[in-house]
Amino acid sequence: MSAALAEFVLRHPRLFVLTGAGCSTDSGIPDYRNPDGAWKRSPPVDYQSFIGQHAVRQRYWARSLIGWRHFGRAAPNPAHLALSALEAQGRIHMLVTQNVDGLHQAAGQRRVIDLHGRIDQVRCLGCAYRVGRAQHQQTLVAANPRWAALDAQQAPDGDADLNGVDFGDFQVPECPQCGGTLKPDVVFFGENVPRARVQQAFDALESSDAILVVGSSLMVLSGLRFVRAAAQSSRPVAAINLGITRGDELISLKISESCATALTRLTEHLAASAPPRGI
Repeated sequence: MSAALAEFVLRHPRLFVLTGAGCSTDSGIPDYRNPDGAWKRSPPVDYQSFIGQHAVRQRYWARSLIGWRHFGRAAPNPAHLALSALEAQGRIHMLVTQNVDGLHQAAGQRRVIDLHGRIDQVRCLGCAYRVGRAQHQQTLVAANPRWAALDAQQAPDGDADLNGVDFGDFQVPECPQCGGTLKPDVVFFGENVPRARVQQAFDALESSDAILVVGSSLMVLSGLRFVRAAAQSSRPVAAINLGITRGDELISLKISESCATALTRLTEHLAASAPPRGI
């Protein structure tokens, strides 16, 4: 299938790449869904619950305190490196990621739209205060030294499967400037992606000639809408994903392999088929 994917890339030199959780699993970051598109665990926290319930914020930040220790050390895997190499070769017009881990930029990708934001930043919902997540980790640990000694299985997006515990004594730091609610600078479930960010992505799609989906089941509308828009404008869609996607009927080429394996083979195939230097 690497030959078919290479042909797709060569036929469409201005690719719009849409990445999802499957792109980061080889970096040790778990994904959300199984090959059938169903949740592997309880869905993540939703926006209304987070802003409306102190107990939900306690649970979120306690699990994040533990999960960040691993998440903050995650490094790009061969999938990220291959996509960065494809951009350097001039084959990727824009990369839009549904991931919040920043690993595309860490791999050297330059043209990136973080559709759902970045979890390495924390912002106040009441004022303009912002702080890096690594610095906020120190604040969480200082306020909750007992919790810092706990450990739990890693979950997606900096979360941890900390179950069967009482979060009632967890101290949730407030904004040091206004006392407001601090939230990771990511789009939670039930929260809208900023309109300007969506428009930036659609503008990039308009000047691209095909979509390559990498590691996304497309179960969330925020990503699926780009595939639908591409199909409506007769732009071909290829996908690398283990399992079904919500847009399977719109995909003309489907590669059922891990992202790291498929993209590594793709770059090797393109290198082998390139004409010798000087010709």
